[in-house]
Amino acid sequence: MTGPLVLGIESSCDETGVGIVRGHELLANEVASSVEEHARFGGVVPEIASRAHLEAMLPTLERACATADVDLTEVDAIAVTAGPGLMGALVVGVAAAKALAFALDKPLYGVNHLAGHVAVDLLEHGPLPTPCVALLVSGGHTSLLLVDDIAGVAGRGIVELGSTIDDAAGEAYDKVARLLGLPYPGGPVVDRAAATGDPRAIAFPRGLTSGRDLERHRFDFSFSGLKSAVARWVETRERDGLDVPLPDVAASFQEAVCDVLTAKAIDACAATGAKHLLIGGGVAANGRLRSLLAERADAAGVTLRTPRPGLCTDNGAMIAVLGAEVVNAGGRPSGPELGADSSLPVSRVLV
Repeated sequence: MTGPLVLGIESSCDETGVGIVRGHELLANEVASSVEEHARFGGVVPEIASRAHLEAMLPTLERACATADVDLTEVDAIAVTAGPGLMGALVVGVAAAKALAFALDKPLYGVNHLAGHVAVDLLEHGPLPTPCVALLVSGGHTSLLLVDDIAGVAGRGIVELGSTIDDAAGEAYDKVARLLGLPYPGGPVVDRAAATGDPRAIAFPRGLTSGRDLERHRFDFSFSGLKSAVARWVETRERDGLDVPLPDVAASFQEAVCDVLTAKAIDACAATGAKHLLIGGGVAANGRLRSLLAERADAAGVTLRTPRPGLCTDNGAMIAVLGAEVVNAGGRPSGPELGADSSLPVSRVLV
């Protein structure tokens, strides 16, 4: 397969990722996670994440080059996550990428982390049909996007249709896991606990789905009220001396999350006329979300594109392939003044 040989660096949160691609061909995708260092705090600690990136960057880079059998002098360009994310963590990745670009005399491209979660689908299914709708679901972001041009350099780009107005879906999973006495991160453990539960056992609320809410927040999400409803239900059971049926609570909570995510995603396809829907982000690896979305997409005549679970979480491959798309589209390299932007809007693919 032809295409530019691009090295991508991702350090927006608690994963240090280095990926190498040639066009849409994945050559290496090495990730070092600091999740175990955050587990005892029940969430990501920015200072710990930043230090972990410093320690992991060089070894992860070396593993990626060895896996791809590529010498750094061979790469055509270097791409790096410039935002959004944790400021300290982003700075580590940007500094490493700038140093490499300077030392190797290679063009540098600062790109958007959220656009990377969309672009990673290229490694699985090839070129994106446009327009398409993307549902991004992670610990920090829950968004519905209309994608016209993934590189964002041809006068079109990515439009945010809606996003979370409080807790992201992954954040809600973490908080519910904590109140149920389950370990961090909450997504995988709640998903496993839900496997033996009844998703109809408890009627938890679906945020921003009432008539009035849909008028103002048709494509937005809210999971704070759901988290509070789970907490109140558990507290009431414990106050009355009753057992808390953990599998049923987990399954009912998960069904409420997945019901809202999938319903709004399919509605976004209907509203925009998009016939293709893709998902990305860590929560996109959730089994129930995938199965319900596949069911509803099929019923609506929408083609669903789902990356393998290993490409859903933060990784360098998604940044590398986005960089390759930007290079192919003739995007202008970022200058030496490139900096991190913790609140970078998704509409800005290239910094």
